[in-house]
Amino acid sequence: MNGMGLDRLLRGFRHFISAIHPKLADMLALRPASGTLVPTMVRLGSISEFTGVQVRPAEPILIGSLMTDMPDTHFDRRRYDLDWLRVIAFAILIFYHIGMFYVTWDWHVKSVHAGPYAEWAMRVVNPWRLSLLFFISGVAARFAADKMTAGTFARKRLRRLGIPILFGMAVIVAPQSYFELVESGEFVGGFARFWPQYLDPASSFSVTTPTWNHLWYVVYLLVYCLMVAPFAGVIARLMAGNGEAITKVIFSGRLAIVAVALLPALPHLVYRTVLDPLFPTTHDLTSDWANHAHSFTIFLTGFFLAKDRSFWQAIDRARYVTAGASLILIVFLTPLWADFEALFMDGGPYETWIWPVRYARVLYAWLVIAALLGWGQRLLNRPSAALSYMTVAIFPWYILHQTLIVAAGYWLTRQDLSAPLEFILVCTATIGGCLIIHEVFIRRIGFVRPLFGVPSPPNKPTHIKAAVRDFEDTTDERTPPHANKKPDGVTSS
Repeated sequence: MNGMGLDRLLRGFRHFISAIHPKLADMLALRPASGTLVPTMVRLGSISEFTGVQVRPAEPILIGSLMTDMPDTHFDRRRYDLDWLRVIAFAILIFYHIGMFYVTWDWHVKSVHAGPYAEWAMRVVNPWRLSLLFFISGVAARFAADKMTAGTFARKRLRRLGIPILFGMAVIVAPQSYFELVESGEFVGGFARFWPQYLDPASSFSVTTPTWNHLWYVVYLLVYCLMVAPFAGVIARLMAGNGEAITKVIFSGRLAIVAVALLPALPHLVYRTVLDPLFPTTHDLTSDWANHAHSFTIFLTGFFLAKDRSFWQAIDRARYVTAGASLILIVFLTPLWADFEALFMDGGPYETWIWPVRYARVLYAWLVIAALLGWGQRLLNRPSAALSYMTVAIFPWYILHQTLIVAAGYWLTRQDLSAPLEFILVCTATIGGCLIIHEVFIRRIGFVRPLFGVPSPPNKPTHIKAAVRDFEDTTDERTPPHANKKPDGVTSS
């Protein structure tokens, strides 16, 4: 197509957009081929490669005739609220996996006291805890990528995530498979005899060995970072120019609250309809297409909107609405989730309502995330000694926690303890074990630190300068054929 033809096409497209939304047409600022405009990325401040996300100085937000100020959230200072949310999400994760030991759903090992009593709480947090972490990871990855070239970003992610993944698969996760196979009766003998067989990919166990189990999240995150690395500069320029202008139209008008509460959930509603029925969650990387669609999309949402002032202002404005809607959906959905199969599946009395309930679950997940982001800006954007410690400690705790739960739970449940005492001891062994191993070994032994993603101490670099802090979560990995079927949409991870 020649330049004149392209100019006519662009003018026609501009007139079409103008007829629909004149302001949006002005914001798009389309140019003919001979006069391409490339927006320039403005670097404002710096950010920790962790989750020290920063945003631009706030401007007053017009709500009707009222003027309200954004919380003190700036590009030139650390976003402690996202640090806090990351730590809180990991704390929820640890107790979620302790809960997996006690509910009726299949897991690596099970308590003799397992029952349905805590399942309602598990269902409340299940839809959004991983998505929250993927969103925060996307924000952190954007700030890290903006400070370096695409090649440097990809190399650092590969090195910093790869070491904990490989070490975790070879050493940390192995006891989980061991206790699982011993409990099922498939393996008899000590761990020293099991470990070489675990490391042998040709072993014929009923579970995959070696495996990443709860480290699947980091594996996926590494893949997503490598995928986005070549386009990070383009995305940054887009969101500093026309992209920012478009989000200002979407998130700054009278319908901003509706937009921020609904629009980010729309692609996930499509995935729930089209992909989820065809691709059950497996966490095996190569065939987990529905999970990839959800996880990569929420990661990209954080990556694109990390520095978008209009989005964060809308998140703040919507915090009452998103929190209230989340609570309403919890009250409405919890009793339905508790008896989902009987009510909505296999000829249940409300089978025709199964998809509205599924869509409500998807919307609920984003509303909770939006509410946490909004209230986090207001209440959590401040430093503390505890936050400083846990910001560094939480990644090693994540790597360690599930193995400690499995090992402690396997032994304690065979000691004929009461359910309350067993639960207290499992929690103590898990949290105490994370604390002791981190304090005694990880923090104080230089070559151990990068194995667990702990940065080198200031002025005392090891052969690896730093390790993963801005990359998070999580959990279990696959459901064996004999697993108890979980309610619709519930995963063990």
